[in-house]
Amino acid sequence: MSSPRRVAVALLAAVLLTGACSSGGGDEGGSEVPRPEPSGPTTAGTTAPDDGAGSFAWRRQAPRRAGFSAAVLEGLAADAEQTGSTCLLVARRGRVVGEWYWQDTDERTSQEVYSVTKSVTSTLVGLAQADGVLDIDESAANQVRQWRGTPSAGVTVRNLLANDSGREWSTRSDYTGLIRARDRTAYAVGLAQQFEPGTAWAYNNAAIQTLDAVLSTAVGETTADYATTRLFEPLGMDDTRMTGDAAGTSTSTAFGLNSTCRDLARFGTLFAQRGEWDGERVLPAAWVDEAVGAPSQDLNAAYGLLWWLNREGPLRGPLDQTDLTGSPEVVRVGQVAPGAPDDLFAAQGFGGQVVLVDPSSRTVVVRLGVPDLTGATPSYSFVDAARVVTEARTAAP
Repeated sequence: MSSPRRVAVALLAAVLLTGACSSGGGDEGGSEVPRPEPSGPTTAGTTAPDDGAGSFAWRRQAPRRAGFSAAVLEGLAADAEQTGSTCLLVARRGRVVGEWYWQDTDERTSQEVYSVTKSVTSTLVGLAQADGVLDIDESAANQVRQWRGTPSAGVTVRNLLANDSGREWSTRSDYTGLIRARDRTAYAVGLAQQFEPGTAWAYNNAAIQTLDAVLSTAVGETTADYATTRLFEPLGMDDTRMTGDAAGTSTSTAFGLNSTCRDLARFGTLFAQRGEWDGERVLPAAWVDEAVGAPSQDLNAAYGLLWWLNREGPLRGPLDQTDLTGSPEVVRVGQVAPGAPDDLFAAQGFGGQVVLVDPSSRTVVVRLGVPDLTGATPSYSFVDAARVVTEARTAAP
């Protein structure tokens, strides 16, 4: 492990264990690790019953009829349980084919999902562009006035979404400064420009936090309120909310989302259906293609617009940060999940939070869990979720 990466891991563990900021959630540099909060009868270790609502997303279908092996699904669920999971949900074409809960949780249990927040933030930017209030190829300084007349004036909204903005990044700024800041957005906006936009890739939480300033200015309301009215309510994500900071002035856009397996399955299904929900157009199909259809830059084939991809090429992960010269460090070349379809994409968060989508079969896999900082239990990842597609799916009904 490289020195910067080792330092990042050490800082992350320290921040999480000490609960650096309890008001706004956390991420790869998050706050105290939260336990899920059950809000109803538990179905621990069992497949949840139908909620009886008859809603679009939760009509159930037997695995065999949906083209899955029930035995393989049960085996993959058992594997997931061993990683400290709180839930696992598999849906196809808007129907649940498997759903499991553990650790005294149920379908209404909401928990911190860390960097899954980033993919939600990306979607809000796509909605704002569809609403005609911003253009991702224009300077973010149109909304962030402090950047006008500075080197950051060249940063576009697309750069912020692609993680090649060149905004200042360090383990200290991302893993302590941002998290402990009373006003996170002001802190992030106030950091310096480190590299020329488009020349270096870094998993930069602070840069992504500046999208709160972009969004709130463009839409004329808080990012959290916009998320509720334009995304969560239309999809019926009733147990999902974006959180803020200690000052109550920022919406956390890089981390901090609280959600459930079912709500995130709705979110994934929206993308599996290229922006349609229950027969209505919620998100432009062109935005779905833009966000997850191809790498957003040439420095990391595994990254779209705040989504992780399975495209082949140079790969960099969240802790593989840019070196001090601005030259990208290519960790390896290949795919995140070799052998799985190259058009898979996922929202991912610290502790193995995953919302994986296979667009060709319209399959969505959601896994949530409580992060284990001791390393005593195996981790869950994109690769594990991809096994549902490569091992359990047997046919196209």
